[in-house]
Order: sequence, then C-alpha cells, then structure tokens
Amino acid sequence: MVKKLILTIVLVLCTYPTFAQHVRPENIIRFGADARSGAPYCFADPHDPSKIKGFDVDIIHALAKVMNKRALFVQNSYEGLISGLGRNNYDVVIDGIVITPEHLAEVDFSSPYYVTHQTIVVPDNNTSIHSLEDCRGKKVGTLTGSEAFMFLEKFGGLTILSYEQEVSGYQDLLNGRIDAFIIDAPVAIYYVPTVKGLKIVGGEIDRLMYGVAVKKGSLVLRDELSAAIEKIKHNGELRKILEKWKLWNNNMAELTEDYAPSENEPTEYNSFVEAMNRSISWQERFDRYLTFLPMFGRAAWTTIVISIFSMMLAMAMGLILAIIRIYTPFKFLAVAYIEIVRGTPLLVQLLLIFYGLPNIGIKLDPFMAGVIGLGLNYAAFEAENYRAGLLSVPRAQYEAAKALGMTRWQSLRYVILPQSIRLVIPPITNDFISLLKDSSLVSMITIIDLTQQYNLLATTYYDYFGIGIQVALIYFIIGIPFVIVSRWTEKRIRQDGRLRRKRPGLKLIR
Repeated sequence: MVKKLILTIVLVLCTYPTFAQHVRPENIIRFGADARSGAPYCFADPHDPSKIKGFDVDIIHALAKVMNKRALFVQNSYEGLISGLGRNNYDVVIDGIVITPEHLAEVDFSSPYYVTHQTIVVPDNNTSIHSLEDCRGKKVGTLTGSEAFMFLEKFGGLTILSYEQEVSGYQDLLNGRIDAFIIDAPVAIYYVPTVKGLKIVGGEIDRLMYGVAVKKGSLVLRDELSAAIEKIKHNGELRKILEKWKLWNNNMAELTEDYAPSENEPTEYNSFVEAMNRSISWQERFDRYLTFLPMFGRAAWTTIVISIFSMMLAMAMGLILAIIRIYTPFKFLAVAYIEIVRGTPLLVQLLLIFYGLPNIGIKLDPFMAGVIGLGLNYAAFEAENYRAGLLSVPRAQYEAAKALGMTRWQSLRYVILPQSIRLVIPPITNDFISLLKDSSLVSMITIIDLTQQYNLLATTYYDYFGIGIQVALIYFIIGIPFVIVSRWTEKRIRQDGRLRRKRPGLKLIR
C-alpha cells in the first residue's frame, strides 16, 4: 500500500504541467518583479486587475523591444527577487531595485535607468516632524528589505518597523502606530494623494539610483541592457515613459542631459489617482468583487492541488516514519526527524528548500518545492497520528497473527495496519484542513495561490477588508467537503465500534 501511494505521488508530480521543461525561445526575456510592490513600479491595473502595469513594466518592455525580445513577467516576492536570479527563475529583475554595494556583491547591474530619493510621509496634522533628524526617538516605518530600511539602521536613534506593502505602513501611520514613514519618492508621489490624511515633508533624502539586476557574471546581458537604456535615453522613449507616470525629475534631467520642458501629460498618474479617489457605490463594489472570481478560482485550484499532493506525500512519509520508530532499530532517526521538523517554522523550511537547496545543486520548480515542503512538514505530524493508531491495536492481535504463522511484516500489513489506519483517518482529515490553510505560505516562493492573489488585489485597491472577507469565504467553502468527510468518517467508526460490542462472539482473527 505504501509503495503504491509513493509511486502514485511520483507519477503525478512528474506529469503535472508545471514541471514540463519547455525550451524557452531566445527572443523572450523573463523579468522578475513583485506585483504587490504597488504603484508606480509594478501593480495590478485597477481598471483590469488581470493585467500588470507600472513604469518599471513599461521600461522593461521598451528595453526588450530595443533588444529584439519580448518581455515576460514572473511574479516573486520582493524579498526573494535577488535570490530568484540565482535560481534562474527569470533573467532580470526590475522593480525599483537600488544599486548599492550590498546588492552589487550579489548581482550585476545595468547602467542606471532612474534616479530619485527617499522622502518622509507623516499625518497631515503632524507639526513636529520636518526632517529626518526630527524622527529620532520616534517610531518610523519603511518597507522590508528596502534601501530605506538599511539607511535608517545606519542613521540610528529611532525605532524601525518594517512592512511588506506601503499601504499597510500608511494605515498604521493614520492609526497612530508609527510617527513617520520613509519611502522612495515615487511611492509617496502616488499614494499620498490617494490616501487621505497624509503629507510629504523633509525634502530629498539619500539619493537613489535604480538599475536592472542580472545574475552575477551575466556580463553580456548586462551590457545589452545598458546599451538599450542608453538608446531609450537618447531617443526620448525613457522620458516619455517617466512623464506619463509623472516621475520625470531634475535628477533625470541631469542624468540624460535633457533640460527641455515637459510636453507629455501624466496620463498613467492621472488614471491611477482617479481610480483610487473615485467613490463607488455598494453595487459597483459588489460587481468589482464578482470580476475577481475567475482569478480567485484559478488561485483556489492551485491551492487545492498543492494541498492534495502535499497531503498524499505527508501520509506516505508519516506512515514510514511511524513504522521505523516502532518496529525498527532506527527509532532515533525517525524521532530526530519528527522533532526537528516540528520544532522549526514551516516558512523557514519552504524558503530553505526553494532558495537554499540550489546552493548544493538541487533546483526545484515552485510547485514541486511547495509540495515537498508542505508534505515533509506534515509528515512529522502524521507520523505521530500513525504511531498512536499502531499502538492502540492490542498486542494480542500481533501475537495471534504470529501464532498463525505470519511473519512480522505480514502481521503488520494484514492485521495491525488496517485497524490502525481506520482509527487515524479522522485526525488525518483534520490535519488536511490545517494544511489547506498553511498552504498560503507557498505564496512566498513565487506561486500564485489564493493568499497571493488576495495580496495582489488588496494592494491594488487598498481594500484588505472586503477582499479579505471574500478570500476567507473561499477558503471556508474549499474546506467544507473535507469537514463533512471527517465527520462522516468519525460517525462511521463509532457505529462500527458499537456493532462489535453488540456481537462479542465475533473475532477478528480466526
């Protein structure tokens, strides 16, 4: 039974479409970015959330055109963008990545395509903060892993709180949880006019240069990108893009030596501000939520498939671990595995499998890494369920099987396992429901699951409450069938127990 289950898992994983190794056309350049970065870098279009837009997106498409290539977007969490280059998840990263000595130690950069600065955002009723020096002794927020975070650590004298998305920081700013928010100027330009109650103070802080990151040693690609950047600088394409997003500034005029007055309307900026500031009725909001259903449906299917495959792996591995622990002299190995896995966070294990294993030559697709990570983690918990089930079978059953001439393994296979597995089905079903919810962590390894899709849409519309309720309901609906199966199984087992008590003359082994 165990061999058949493991074989089934292997065959399914090997034939799952995600793992098909297609030859990538030479005219494709894959760019990694995080659609949760928000405007104006890379974000879901408020008018059509199935599309990704942003000034970085426009720039990489312009560069790809110069290079006679086609740009293809690859979603990844912002914190893992640089690591993804090392795994060959994509060819380049463009998402407001600042050229710093720390980054240069890990990747190579094209020549700068944008120059900006950091700025301070405070509530509009704040009268005590006018500069960075005024922030000393106060709580200051910024984005996790950003240049601002490292800058503030070096500046010292203040309490730093980090956020995954800037909208979360702005919300805390309005709620009084932090005193100021330090962010790149392009973000402030877009969100301060759309989040009521905020203002920009302090002027320019810490000059920043954005570049396109490539894998360390990819000098040919780096030089091609730099040449393409120089071309769109001189032909005016770069300025058109930046003006369209209202991001042309004095630093860019100096970089490109183009001091002519602006001639292009900030159409993308105006469109974004209008979409974010427009008041919508409950009917329009409801209609908007309905448009999300196809995207949530695809994401929910990904969540379900990953959860099912992971649970299959967990059940097979858990049974093996339980058998090793009880019936073999290698008990210490099973115990060590169970305690180590249960004693470390699941997220750490997923990141180790996805980003750490490539350092020793093991590169897994996101889907495979998610299934293996969840499966191996829950195997430790299923092992304890199986162990309880195996030990609950009376010793007399095993002795009777031996008396009938069965070997140790025959007794285990035909007598002990059938009874113990029947007893552990309810807790295994409950664990599957827990795994279904824990599968949300695979969003950290580039998989667009239900949680990841929620983050993308909530960041775009600044609506964590309504969209969050929608996603919570979807998770609840997905889990209902398994709850019903669990309760039916428990009821069936109790009924079988009562029947055996009413017929004391019935013997399991004859």
